[in-house]
Amino acid sequence: MKSKLNYLIGVSFKRKVCTKWFKVVNILLAIAIIAIANMDSIISFFGGDFNEKQQIYVVDKTNEAFDIFENQMLLTNASETKEDLDYKIELYKGKETEKDLVKEDEKALVVVFDKDANDKLKVQLVSYGYLNILDNQYLQNSIYNTKVALAIQDSNISVAELNDIYSQIEVERVMIDESKNSTEENSEVIMTTVFPIIILPFFMLVIFLVQMIGAEVNDEKTTKGMEIIISSVSPKQHFFAKVISSNLFVIMQGVLLFVYGAIGYLLRGAIGGSDITGGVFDSIGGMLKSVLDSSFMDKLIYIIPLTLILMLLTFVAYSLVAGILASMTTNTEDYQQVQTPIMITLLLGYYLAVLASTFDGAIFIKILSFVPFISAILSPSLLVLGQIGIIDVCISIGLMIGSIYLLIKYGLRVYKVGILNYSSSNMFKKILKALKAK
Repeated sequence: MKSKLNYLIGVSFKRKVCTKWFKVVNILLAIAIIAIANMDSIISFFGGDFNEKQQIYVVDKTNEAFDIFENQMLLTNASETKEDLDYKIELYKGKETEKDLVKEDEKALVVVFDKDANDKLKVQLVSYGYLNILDNQYLQNSIYNTKVALAIQDSNISVAELNDIYSQIEVERVMIDESKNSTEENSEVIMTTVFPIIILPFFMLVIFLVQMIGAEVNDEKTTKGMEIIISSVSPKQHFFAKVISSNLFVIMQGVLLFVYGAIGYLLRGAIGGSDITGGVFDSIGGMLKSVLDSSFMDKLIYIIPLTLILMLLTFVAYSLVAGILASMTTNTEDYQQVQTPIMITLLLGYYLAVLASTFDGAIFIKILSFVPFISAILSPSLLVLGQIGIIDVCISIGLMIGSIYLLIKYGLRVYKVGILNYSSSNMFKKILKALKAK
């Protein structure tokens, strides 16, 4: 039995790996992931320059707004020096009009400070076309703060006092609960930004796993090849061969995706480059670095192994369900319909994990973390947030193992009945009969 099982696993695995489509898709995936990680450098290579600072000309007809505006831009962008600022701010004293300035340099922006008839500050913001959201937000905030600063200055407040008013303040975070710390408080930010990106490959691999097993089983049934296979091996061997080979394949694919991402990240670090996303990569990287340098690193020592165990068990459980459902159907179209509950369950788990931080303290979210098939997505996120503990995750693992045992015990009975059945009539009666059989 073992030799036949190993042979089936090998044949099924080679059918998935030793194909042109597998090689082509993985080459395209590698190129896409590496390209996305280095998108700004690629665009810069073809003529774009994201390191170039945004030119801002300031026409100061009040003779007092420029220095304050420049300082406010530094504060708004959280930059300590002009070199750190993403904008090149220049006081313009030429004779050209604002419109002529922008016509000469379509990328430039012009900010005009002037006084109206009532000696109140008025501002013009001149651009060739639309402003992006970030530039508009920074400029609007800086202009408003400049107006406030000038009003305060007119109240005979010195420049030193004015700078002191607008200087950044360092907030010391104090928590009464000594078991909490400010670094772990940022875990909510990680959950809403980084974690969805991490669990997305797992989400996609489960979908791929379910689709793959269903397609294989239905293909063998449609071509009548199933009868030849079952005449040589038992349904039990066939069932386990499908499950094991499919899981080996998705695990290998998951490792390859991780390798592609690592290559893209290392390549980005080697060639440098700016960030087309407005600093998202650098912000996430800085956030992760601060977390890894803190006590949160101690949590990862047990979070990562527990998460991997849950994911592997969930792969097995979904593959068992997919095989059982596929044996009940007679063609791919029928299988697409019966797998709908699987997709709904996956989506439910994914969105609950993304929104986990909003359910802090809710009992129902903790109960859902024990539910098999979604616990692999939900439990790790709640563990990171501190809403559940290691024991709770271990319970989820135990329930997942129990679910796998039940699926093997009773699902195999269904598989034996359905695998050679090419009629959908009275199918559920036959399934119930098979479940009652010993």
